[in-house]
Amino acid sequence: MEDLSRMEQTEVRANDRDGKEHTFKGVRLSTILDMAGVTMGKELRGENLTKYILIKAVDGYEVIFSLPEVDPEFTDQTVLLAYMVDGNPLKKGVGPFRIIAPNDKKPARWIRELRSINILFSME
Repeated sequence: MEDLSRMEQTEVRANDRDGKEHTFKGVRLSTILDMAGVTMGKELRGENLTKYILIKAVDGYEVIFSLPEVDPEFTDQTVLLAYMVDGNPLKKGVGPFRIIAPNDKKPARWIRELRSINILFSME
């Protein structure tokens, strides 16, 4: 949390699976990946476009994003690593961290209880 609090904060409004609009606060996934040295921006081309993000939850649930889906040089979509909803910390069973992809038509990739974020290469 201390590291995240020093990064640029972002808020997004989106409907959760309950159908109600909520305000989620956190840090853009692209910001975290950039700070971790992941290939982003002008370097994201060629074979680097085969890299993807595998995000895992505590319960074993997994979701995938391609790097261009979260890179602001490729998309206007915000994928957020959220730690607050409607001004409160995420509740147990949802947090402490959650991925929010507000432009997805279904919240299936809104992973709860985030455990890990891995960058992998597509293998043929």
